[in-house]
Amino acid sequence: MHDFELPVGHAHVFYPELDDEHCTAALMLEVDPIELVRSKRFRGDAGTLGHYVNDRPYASGSMLAVALGSVFRTAMTGRCDARPELAASPLEVEIGLHAVPLRGGDDLPERLFVPLGLSVEQSETLLDGEYPEWGRSQYANITLRGTTLLGEVLRQLYVLLPVLDDAKHYWVADAEVDKLLRAGEGWLAQHPERDLISKRYLAHQREYVVAATARLAELDQSPGPADTATDSASGADGGEDTNRPLNRLRGDAVLAALQDVGARTVADVGCGPGALLSRLVVDPRFTRIVGTDVSPAALETAARRLDLAERSDAQRERIQLHPSSVTYQDDRIAGLDAIVLMEVIEHVEPERLDALARSVFGLATPAAVILTTPNAEYNSLYPTLAAGEFRHPDHRFEWTRAELAGWAGEVADRYGYRVEFRPVGVPDAVLGPPTQMALFRKEASA
Repeated sequence: MHDFELPVGHAHVFYPELDDEHCTAALMLEVDPIELVRSKRFRGDAGTLGHYVNDRPYASGSMLAVALGSVFRTAMTGRCDARPELAASPLEVEIGLHAVPLRGGDDLPERLFVPLGLSVEQSETLLDGEYPEWGRSQYANITLRGTTLLGEVLRQLYVLLPVLDDAKHYWVADAEVDKLLRAGEGWLAQHPERDLISKRYLAHQREYVVAATARLAELDQSPGPADTATDSASGADGGEDTNRPLNRLRGDAVLAALQDVGARTVADVGCGPGALLSRLVVDPRFTRIVGTDVSPAALETAARRLDLAERSDAQRERIQLHPSSVTYQDDRIAGLDAIVLMEVIEHVEPERLDALARSVFGLATPAAVILTTPNAEYNSLYPTLAAGEFRHPDHRFEWTRAELAGWAGEVADRYGYRVEFRPVGVPDAVLGPPTQMALFRKEASA
């Protein structure tokens, strides 16, 4: 048993099941509604009995989300010092949520969780069995199942519990935008219900919703549906990948390429808010990890996401973040096993591409370079993308497969690399994959 004192009450964690194959962690939250009112945290009308007569302490809403964020804080960041390989590996999970308020329709849980790759089973009951004419209760027990990273699904629950309820027990301030962005990294920007989630999580405060939407688009480099699941546009039969966001598939492809080249020291150039770094850091194979970006704000977000302030000196030596530009020489990324340029090159002005090639291939000279970029041919399959429009307003260009092959082949010849091309996402039979990868390997010296 573990007991935690929280602002909303007391949390208890215990383990009904534990063996070599399964572990069930149970979180029970006890809320003192009177004390909650006295603490002035409750959002309600002080002139009514709503403070005292309400369902908030007994429903799985924002109070349970606060408990998740406090009790499982380390797990939510994707860290496990004792078992890092488990934190970094997808697990088969089953999550039971009880007395969940459903404000927004019976299909709301499916709309929120199915795009995340989770199946939804919910049981609803009558408000009162003796008076069926009163109708159904607005509460349900929900069971979620799927294969996912534990930290990722905990962050999703942290956001989506108050969204299901469409209420929070505390006043929303500008800090909530940062909380939403941190918990939503890697999945919220591509979610089909992103607007609904942002509005409800931020208690419909328009100023905060607008700020969160703009920052999500900037940090995740994804303005909308054009960067979602790979064949949601084409309708191809792509198996399990069809329900996975494209940004997740890109990360998977990059990690697979790093494994193929046997990289142990890696630089994520143009790392942004640290989506890939957070996956690298939990893998003990990578002994040195460097993240660079031109945006100080993005690096600050990455540092928070990686929890650098709480790490040991040895861990901070392993993980380093630096402000830098991909078009300038940076000796801090020289001589590594691999440099990753994930969705970076299309943000560079075409006249600066020679400078990029020189700094990465000519001066840093890694053993391998992994580059991903949109496939412009696939854009016609996105119904919300007008003809000739780029997937992101900051893109300076988007290449066809032939254009990438031409540029990559010339750079490989110039700097002594060989290059292969890999699809990312489910390819269309004619137009190819939504994302294309170029994997460069340094040629052995004669």
